[in-house]
Amino acid sequence: MSALSYGPNVLKEFINNRFQNKEPWQIVSITMTSVLTFIWLWDFLAQDESLMSRTRKMVFRLCRKIPFISNKIDQELGKISDKFDKDAEERFKSLPFFTQLPSEGMKEEEIMNLIKEYLSCGQYQWKEGFVSGAVYFDPENMLNLLSKVYATTSYTNPLHPEVFPGICKMEAEVVRIAANLFHGGPESCGSMTTGGTESILMACKAFRDYGRNVKGIKKPRMVIPRTAHPAFEKSANYLGISICYVSTDPITTCVSISEMEKAINRNTIMLVGSVPSYPYGAMDDIKSIASLGVKYDIPVHVDCCLGGFLLVFMPEAGFELPPFDFRVPGVTSISADTHKYAYCPKGSSIVLYSHPKYRHEQYCITTDWPGGIYGSPTVAGSRAGGVIATCWATLIHLGKNEYIKATKKVIETARFIEDELRKVNGIFIFGKPVTSVIAVGSNDFHVFRLIEKLNEKGWSVNPLQFPAGFHICLTHVHTQDGVAKRFVDDVKEAVTEIMKDPRMDVEGKMAMYGMSQGIPDRSIVGDFTRFFLDTMYYTPKPVVTPTLNGSKK
Repeated sequence: MSALSYGPNVLKEFINNRFQNKEPWQIVSITMTSVLTFIWLWDFLAQDESLMSRTRKMVFRLCRKIPFISNKIDQELGKISDKFDKDAEERFKSLPFFTQLPSEGMKEEEIMNLIKEYLSCGQYQWKEGFVSGAVYFDPENMLNLLSKVYATTSYTNPLHPEVFPGICKMEAEVVRIAANLFHGGPESCGSMTTGGTESILMACKAFRDYGRNVKGIKKPRMVIPRTAHPAFEKSANYLGISICYVSTDPITTCVSISEMEKAINRNTIMLVGSVPSYPYGAMDDIKSIASLGVKYDIPVHVDCCLGGFLLVFMPEAGFELPPFDFRVPGVTSISADTHKYAYCPKGSSIVLYSHPKYRHEQYCITTDWPGGIYGSPTVAGSRAGGVIATCWATLIHLGKNEYIKATKKVIETARFIEDELRKVNGIFIFGKPVTSVIAVGSNDFHVFRLIEKLNEKGWSVNPLQFPAGFHICLTHVHTQDGVAKRFVDDVKEAVTEIMKDPRMDVEGKMAMYGMSQGIPDRSIVGDFTRFFLDTMYYTPKPVVTPTLNGSKK
């Protein structure tokens, strides 16, 4: 008997002997149970999230069902929620709250006075350059133009192209300008969106549907760096896509290409790289990621939301970069925010594709609705034509030369701050910043103490976790005379003071943020984040009317 036939014959004999005294119903039941058990076990073990992580989450969920533990957690969360509410109450204590429509409408002057009061509630002075990111350009010189443009177009809507074809033309021109800046070919295309998150969502939707409709992928999965923006996780939650996170190099902070290749499987619908990454400002190796995309026939998305409109002008401003855009074979989509370094009013971004076949999967089409055939390119149906028009007007008004000058100023400011901070004993710079984001850490003291000191001096920076750090995102506002030097001097002064007692614990409001990193049950951190988001909708609690919310009289 040959070796090839020996194995199957032994297996057949074993099964026949095992089942020879079984009735047919028993054989069927055992077979079904075995198959279902195997399927369950395969599904349980083959998930992207590790068995250890899932087990830990299950243990935490069970612990939170224990009355003593649950009550204790609820008490602490209640305290945090109350603190958030009190902070909001204190912030707006001098202002009225409108919770009902006024019987008579207010006059224009009264409304404008209230708006000025509302806008004065913030504690940080962004116009003086004390804020990381947030506001990328002081629009003082453009307000007259933008006000006129928005006033003229505020009621327009590209959902009705036959009524407002000019708005559609403006959007098409913005997309084509962006595609050309990112070296798209004649077939490159895209859409305007309301922000970076929507641009990323649209790319994820396009590749999910492309994977399903063209490749037959039923369980879509994206492979992304651990440093990729949370918009990818948000998109995955919305769209039912699983995520495989790939680790980053602890020194360069860039994604590991070898680990990314290992993570690819037959359900992978897209690979992602960041230029730059939000936490550290580093540039992932797009050429290598795109090579994986070509090798395995997988779309590659490059997230340039944060620095895209710096990157495209950096070479002409005197700063060389490796290719990262459509010049790289395998790059199939790019996201870039016009409301950041293109200095357009808030609420505008671009998602670009190398070919219309991807954008077609982005669209939502309804053909059988009684109201007619309906199609929309992005998430919203109706869109603000005024935002499209002000974006278009900003690009056309500033022009290429002005963008090159602005880019040169921002990058020179960032390089100055990076060089100076690298000289400060007690802190270090994460990786190699490529554009305007500089991330700072410390091996000598808890870096959140430095954040607290900078807050006291009026600075708003962005805290990082795992490991602890912070970054400052430099904008055109920071290029004002004296701002960069003031930041460097304040960091030096704060570090000198901290190093007198480097082992001291974190105090003030950063203590809570520091504490959150040590909480093993991340669902608790999620809970008090929800409470924080609730405060964005804070109004004083109304006097309860018995019939509200459907309650009985």
